[in-house]
Amino acid sequence: MKKTLLLLFTFYLFNASFGQNLTLTNQAEISVLTVGPGSNLSDAFGHSAFRIKDPALQLDVTYGYGEYDFDAPNFYLKFAQGKLNYLISKTNFNRFYLIYRDYYNRSLKEQVLNLKQHQKQALYNYLVNNYKPENRAYLYDFFFDNCATKIKDVAQTNTNNSIVFNLPENYTEATFRSLIQENLNRNTWGSLGIDIALGSVIDQTATPEEHMFLPKNIHLFFENATINNGMPLVKESHLLFEQKPTKGTDSLITSPLFVLGIISLFIIIITYKDFKNNRQSKWLDISLFIITGLVGVLILLLWFATNHQSTQNNYNLLWAFALNLFVVGQFFKKKISSWFKSYIKFLIIMLCLLTLHWVIGVQVFAIALLPVLIALAIRYLFLSQHYSRL
Repeated sequence: MKKTLLLLFTFYLFNASFGQNLTLTNQAEISVLTVGPGSNLSDAFGHSAFRIKDPALQLDVTYGYGEYDFDAPNFYLKFAQGKLNYLISKTNFNRFYLIYRDYYNRSLKEQVLNLKQHQKQALYNYLVNNYKPENRAYLYDFFFDNCATKIKDVAQTNTNNSIVFNLPENYTEATFRSLIQENLNRNTWGSLGIDIALGSVIDQTATPEEHMFLPKNIHLFFENATINNGMPLVKESHLLFEQKPTKGTDSLITSPLFVLGIISLFIIIITYKDFKNNRQSKWLDISLFIITGLVGVLILLLWFATNHQSTQNNYNLLWAFALNLFVVGQFFKKKISSWFKSYIKFLIIMLCLLTLHWVIGVQVFAIALLPVLIALAIRYLFLSQHYSRL
């Protein structure tokens, strides 16, 4: 009898250690954790996770869907191509809490879900099975398959799609881009990079469910959702930690609008002097064509050489024209080809098309690019006028 009890106790400890095959007790609670934004671009949108707590089993763990697979071969190449698998992670809740409280200083909210016992068990079993090495990886997508959307999908799957997401009281329609920019200062380098790299596909209006690619909207929609024929999905809500105020590090003189504004002013001044003296500063044109051409090549690679859906149909190509890189040799010739004179006029038309796309809402471009676009237009108009006299 004693041997039997010892074996049973050992078996229990083994299962408790690895979180497999456990039957949750009536004390079990499943919560959704929402981590607030951090100070860097990589954590500017927050994070979501599940918490499984069962005091009777001394179980208190979190599962999240936002861990990099650093052991993946060609990690950086796959990341750039949009082919990188992310992993489900598991950690003790106390460690999870202390990391975000003490190390990252990011707010942490908890929503205890109003689930039936069999729904709790099903969701927990799903997470345990999903954490197995052969199941951990999934192909990440920023808008449609990320740490937040996984929370929604897993919750729906394990409640037989019985969750009804109601519109929050202050819900307003928005595009994917505007939803992203809610978490960013538009006059930052990170925001500029996003607006240059991501195409017009993110200027489409997101459906209410698609709003939940952001962790803060998971929290908002879960708070207003119902389950099991009208019961509130969230039984209790807690603010576990509120972010402590920090000193702002943003500086106006290092912001993209200021820096690009100064560079653009410099281009306009050089162009004015060239116009007055009837000359051409070829070094400036060579620099502009190389830079805009390189940016254009990067945009084309993101569009056609990756699996990122959000980088498609990117009309930043209208100012960052890739062919500029390949025609720059014209500036080294003593006599400008007639076709190149037409090419300069073509670049002016492209900027006009960009303005049209911006005005009618096909694509929203970065505010910090405005002085650059003005400077390019002035420079191209000068070149067109200058070459017409040759």
